[in-house]
Amino acid sequence: MTPNYKLICGMEIHAELKTQSKMFCGCKNDPFHAPTPNSYTCPTCLGMPGALPVANKQAIEWTVKLGLALGCKINLFSKFDRKHYFYPDLPKGYQISQYDLPFCYDGQIETSEGLVRIRRIHLEEDTGKLLHKTVDGKKVSLIDFNRSSVPLIEIVTEPDITSAAQATEYSKKLRQILQYLDIANCDMEQGGMRLEANVSLQKPDQTELPNYKIELKNINSFRFLEQAVEYEISRQTTALDAGEDLHQETRGWNSTKNQSFVQRSKETAEDYRYFPDPDLPPIRFSEEQIEAIRVELPELQETIIKRWQDKYRLEPRFGHQLAKSHKLAEITDQLFSVAFTGGTDINKLASAIDNKKIVYDLESDVDKVITDFTTLHATETVNTADLDTIIQTVIKTNPDILTKFKQGQQQVMGFFMGQIMHQLKVKADPQQVHDALNKALENC
Repeated sequence: MTPNYKLICGMEIHAELKTQSKMFCGCKNDPFHAPTPNSYTCPTCLGMPGALPVANKQAIEWTVKLGLALGCKINLFSKFDRKHYFYPDLPKGYQISQYDLPFCYDGQIETSEGLVRIRRIHLEEDTGKLLHKTVDGKKVSLIDFNRSSVPLIEIVTEPDITSAAQATEYSKKLRQILQYLDIANCDMEQGGMRLEANVSLQKPDQTELPNYKIELKNINSFRFLEQAVEYEISRQTTALDAGEDLHQETRGWNSTKNQSFVQRSKETAEDYRYFPDPDLPPIRFSEEQIEAIRVELPELQETIIKRWQDKYRLEPRFGHQLAKSHKLAEITDQLFSVAFTGGTDINKLASAIDNKKIVYDLESDVDKVITDFTTLHATETVNTADLDTIIQTVIKTNPDILTKFKQGQQQVMGFFMGQIMHQLKVKADPQQVHDALNKALENC
């Protein structure tokens, strides 16, 4: 950040849920693998007059599940609202969303730069997809409604983010949680997860929030998100220093030119003319229903990784890879328990998996993985006399390296070890070789 201003940033992240059917109809929810455009459609998701929506129960439960995972409070009474705006990919002229009574509110995600509070999580339907193409030499815009009415959750934060790096870290952590809960694929390249940052600047001595915010819309990579926020910080700093008044607007990100561009002035809630959807009844939960969803929550990724670190002294670099999904975390937990009981070094086992020296996936058998690891690290005891002979040969043929060792350059031990292990005809125990080499060097 510049010394004259501090960043005020909140995130709005959309993610498509991986339910079998769409949000308000029975059409297949698989827009990225549909055989042809507009093949997974019906009168409801095409916005035909008289077609009535029916809410997807699993999508609602998964939204609550995410809320509980993020420490949110749950509204026991909620509803769907109509959000009115006109765009070609919105056939009804309104989007079914949620306004004042979202399913979840007041959650949080911890980052290395501080807590990011979750203001709300609401559930809505996605729009169709516009395709800009050239047909018969003419530029045209085509619409594919396979994505129309796919269940879409929106996670909105408070303006707690104070750097572009923190915005990226928060977004990555949220994606990890969505994938770990197995409720969303978050394929950013296809548009299954879209990032939006609300960016404004504030002078250090100001206490009130700025009277404007710039929304960076539909960013599809973490790298672009960080670049876009950094660019906006620079652009807004220049404008404010020049005495310009900044206004609410929505901007896109051009990753080729590395700059943002104006799309439209930003709407307010009044512009959308929200009102409760008369075709959908309100949603009422009992405490027992919420508790039943809470019971189904798996041990969360951060919690299980911390437990592995405390119990097995697992190095942090291995944790997220081995707990990428809930199913993988369950298998890894079983693997570590059996391996630890048998005296296996957990970090060496994790390293072998991470470096793909042994096969490990969702289909792996725990006992076979341990057997493969044991075979990989099996060593033979080397005859002491033969080992001493090789050590002396290596030392004598490398007098310059010996001199460096005597001068205190301990790192040359690695060179000696490599040469000795290379000359041995068997897979020797590195500790045996290291001890014998140390003894030989002490006598030089």
